[in-house]
This record gives sequence, C-alpha cells and structure tokens, in this order.
Amino acid sequence: MHGRDTGKSAREAHWSRRAFLKHGAVVGAGAALAPWSALADTHAGKLPTQLLEDSEFVYISPLKSDGNESSCHGEVWYGWLDDSVVINTAPGTWKGRALAKGLDRAKVWVGNHGRWKGLLGKNEAFRKAPFFEAKVTSVEGDPALLNRLLALYETKYPAEIADWRDRMRRGYETGERLLLRYAPV
Repeated sequence: MHGRDTGKSAREAHWSRRAFLKHGAVVGAGAALAPWSALADTHAGKLPTQLLEDSEFVYISPLKSDGNESSCHGEVWYGWLDDSVVINTAPGTWKGRALAKGLDRAKVWVGNHGRWKGLLGKNEAFRKAPFFEAKVTSVEGDPALLNRLLALYETKYPAEIADWRDRMRRGYETGERLLLRYAPV
C-alpha cells in the first residue's frame, strides 16, 4: 500500500491510528472508541480506510443470533477490498462454521494487538481499537477477487505468503478454502 498513488490528498493518506484517535477526541469524548457506524457523519460517511489498508490484522468475532459476541475471537490476515474485509479461510474454522450455522454477523476490530490466545479475559486491549459490525457472506466463483487478495497478501505478509499462496489458491478452487467478505453495516 505504501508508495502507491491512490489519488488521495496528503491529509487523507496519512490516517494513522493515533491521528484517528486524536481526531476522535476533538469530535467528542469517547468518539474514537465508538463503532465506526457512529462516526460516519464525522468522516463524511466514510470509514477511515487508511487504518484498514495499513493494519496487519483484524480481530473477528461472530455475533450470536441474540447479538452477543461468540466466544470465538481471532486475529486474521485480511485485505480491505471493495469496502469490505476479505479473508481466506478453511470451512472448518470457527469463521466458516459460524457462517454455515447462519451466523452472518460479526464484530471486526482493526489493529495488531498480539495473538488472540490469552487475550480474552486478560489483556483485551483490542477492544479499544476501532471496530465495526459486519454482514458476512461467502464469495464463491470469483478467482479475480482471490487474485486481488493474494496480491495484497504479497505486500502485507511477504515473509509468510510463500508458504500459503498455493494452498490458498488451490483450496479455493477445490472448495477446501473460502473467501469470506465482512461488509460494514
């Protein structure tokens, strides 16, 4: 994402978590910790996409039918594509199983706060990160989207992608892996 001309103004191109939080403090007490949907008017109806483009990870938790968070949480590789978080995962993961059970809502936090194991009930710093609620859908038969996601992974995860690229590509073709789209609601 760095070094690429996105056509954004210099001010828009430098949204860091710190700048976002500072701006949120000016807008109103606690605004930086509110869901992005509550901040939409502050940001002219747009999510602070630079955070989503630059962050290494998002933390995802499926939402139960009653709206409460599932006990499943985890940091994942992702791409911010077409105004959605897109991930590549196996159907047997809790993310895939949740959607198969009809749990098509999730909460998504943005940022790198360490491995999810040990975070819940101990260090839940990720809960202070910007977040949004999302509608989850499975994307089938879209190799172009997979190629775009893998191209992002090449730049975001250069040390690890070589071990995963072919497995993700082949798995998507055979149904052993899914593309899941988390669109803000």
